[in-house]
Amino acid sequence: MPFDRWNALNDAPVFPPERFGLVADRLGRILKTRNDILLFQTEAVVALEAVTASLARPGLKAINIVTSPFGAWFGGWLRRGGAEVVTLMAEPVRPIDAEAVTAAFEAHPDTKAVIFCHAESANGVLNPLEEIAAAARARGIVTVVDAVASVGGHALDVDALGVDIAVIGPQKSLAGPAGVSAVSVSPAAWRLVTAEGASRESTLSLLDRKAWLDAGRGALPGTSASLEFFALEAALDRFEAEGPDAVLARHGRAAKAARDGLVALGAAPSAPAGRASHLVTTARLPDGVGMDAFLAAATHLETDMSPGVGPGAENLVRLNHTGQRARFEAVLGNVAAYGIALRNLGLPADIAAAAAAVAAYYSG
Repeated sequence: MPFDRWNALNDAPVFPPERFGLVADRLGRILKTRNDILLFQTEAVVALEAVTASLARPGLKAINIVTSPFGAWFGGWLRRGGAEVVTLMAEPVRPIDAEAVTAAFEAHPDTKAVIFCHAESANGVLNPLEEIAAAARARGIVTVVDAVASVGGHALDVDALGVDIAVIGPQKSLAGPAGVSAVSVSPAAWRLVTAEGASRESTLSLLDRKAWLDAGRGALPGTSASLEFFALEAALDRFEAEGPDAVLARHGRAAKAARDGLVALGAAPSAPAGRASHLVTTARLPDGVGMDAFLAAATHLETDMSPGVGPGAENLVRLNHTGQRARFEAVLGNVAAYGIALRNLGLPADIAAAAAAVAAYYSG
């Protein structure tokens, strides 16, 4: 092959099989869990579907908490496997109320699992993980948490909280690749997964993937996604070098700075204070301003602003401060760009006050 057509990515070195177990251990430390860690050579949505497919069967009742369009997928996957699903729907672009979850547990005492998203990147809300996990644990209900976006951005102590299944992806707060993901599985979750009628001989079967654990955590089944795992190791190196507490603090600071910057600008953050995601801050557009017109007014600024996703989020703008974007320059750029777009549309925006509000979190 001519040299100018050769691509080193086509001849990537094989990821050493003995390092898969080490990667799983590093992820377990981030999650603060001694539970089993399964590795998926796929984007995290496949891992989420695998969890629901492995739990779903006739006779299983699950409560599915829906706070975004993605949460609705969980219920569909569970029903496809024959499970009885109780849907607990939050108000549009609002977190679920912990008391509503407890009431649902009381109304359905035969519930065996509850599934929900921790922090929503679709609309910027943060669900009450601690309260839900405690209520579920008190009733012996297996807790399944979509922590794909929240891991690294919010505190997540799986063992202390009693989270039975946590699905994570490194592409958000960990600033890693999107093509791999992981699932932590507790003994209680394994008992539910291994009950009669468990899914087998499927890429969506957790039991089939458990064979990797039982065989000593060597090479993963199938063709190794070497580049993705090398990239994951690099992301974990960065995360560990910065330190978990520092990464959490950086995301929390970025979220507070973005929120206060928007308020100073004259904008309205949509997520309730204390129940807002550290990954994105969402702002509601002024009445009469369309999303297309707003984004067009800011397109030349090349910032990380995008429309909200799902019912009720049609007029929400997301300011992204996830992963490496959770820094002063990104937060300031997004807040200022929001104000510039408003001004370009002939609306008032106190950009100087907004900049000062953001800078207050990074002074010194």
